[in-house]
Amino acid sequence: MNWLDFSSSAFIAAFFLYCFGFLFYVMAIAGRKWSHGDPAGHERKWGRIAFIVSALGLAAHLAFFFTRWIGQGHIPVSNMYEFMTFLGMAVMLAFVIIFLIYRKPILGMFALPLVIIIIAYASVFPQESQPLIPALNSYWLKIHVTTAALGEAFLAVGFAAGLLHLLRTIDYASDAKNARRERFWIEVTMFMLIVAVGFIISVFSFRMAGYEAEFRQETADVTQAGEAVSNVETVRYTMPPIVQPFNSELLHADAFLGVDKPLLEAPSWMNGINAGRKLNTVIWSLLTGAILYGLLRLAFRKQLGAVIHPMTTDIDPDDLDEISYRAIAIGFPIFTLGALIFAMIWAQIAWSRFWGWDPKEVWALITWLFYSAYLHLRLSRGWHGKRSSWLTVIGFVIIMFTLIGVNLVIAGLHSYAGV
Repeated sequence: MNWLDFSSSAFIAAFFLYCFGFLFYVMAIAGRKWSHGDPAGHERKWGRIAFIVSALGLAAHLAFFFTRWIGQGHIPVSNMYEFMTFLGMAVMLAFVIIFLIYRKPILGMFALPLVIIIIAYASVFPQESQPLIPALNSYWLKIHVTTAALGEAFLAVGFAAGLLHLLRTIDYASDAKNARRERFWIEVTMFMLIVAVGFIISVFSFRMAGYEAEFRQETADVTQAGEAVSNVETVRYTMPPIVQPFNSELLHADAFLGVDKPLLEAPSWMNGINAGRKLNTVIWSLLTGAILYGLLRLAFRKQLGAVIHPMTTDIDPDDLDEISYRAIAIGFPIFTLGALIFAMIWAQIAWSRFWGWDPKEVWALITWLFYSAYLHLRLSRGWHGKRSSWLTVIGFVIIMFTLIGVNLVIAGLHSYAGV
């Protein structure tokens, strides 16, 4: 049996089951108005169906994980594709645990899209099975990465509940300055999530179209002996080059909408030939996300938060606040073990030092300090409700930058994770 082929099929099955599970959760919540006088019964029925379908998706995801492990001979968490798929699975597992405790179907409307976005994002990266590089060939890979991801998964569920709490409690009928400011920042949060979807859509759209462009960049380095050494590098774009690398030469580019050359050049301070490609990807993600957001605003003719707000009116906001806190209270010690303690032990074994100010280490510490402050403010200063929920949103932004920005943009000892 080809375990890797089976794992790929299981992954596709998990993705579609998650999508159907999300749709059923939407039917459970949004369909209450058509429930013929029994909205609670309608929500329970479709919520149960949604949970079963989502649980089947988790089972398929687990099948993907373990069959890929068997097929390649090592735990599949060694590159961005494998880690992000594992993170998506961990978020789903965390959601199932929290759901079984609190039984709130509307939480699935926010947790499932996170899972779908994460594993769709994972699919952007090369999916071929790769042998472990020497730096990762350790049993600490299993311990450090899995516990760190599981901790982050519970923190992500805390974010979902916190965002839902804000959507429930923000006043969409008031013209007060504070209410307008809260609505603005909620809409910014929704836009950021849609930009993430825009990134996935743009990458897959141009990949399916087979778009290619290639640039060559020549740089000069000075050796210790004072001799000038010329380096020539090439980079391939899979999206139309709005921005080309600094001081580079276009080798070829497919035409897109009649344009076959870059519009701009990356600034000189963006070092490396890949810097322009990454900036180009960010621009396309923002453009696609903005178009998608604009279409949604045009369709609904109101802010996206205002579209979701009426679905949350039957939920006790204190329950959402409690769910968010409990998820973070579970995830924080797991994250502490995985991302800090186990990471430092492995760093001592691999690099002969516990701490080295590597960018990933620094941002893991920033994440830990932020959630330490969150728990301190909540338990000692009484920061409940909206203030606590806004902190969960900020914390999730920090997590996403740690996972994506540090891995793919900032060079460091963890750069292999972006391969």
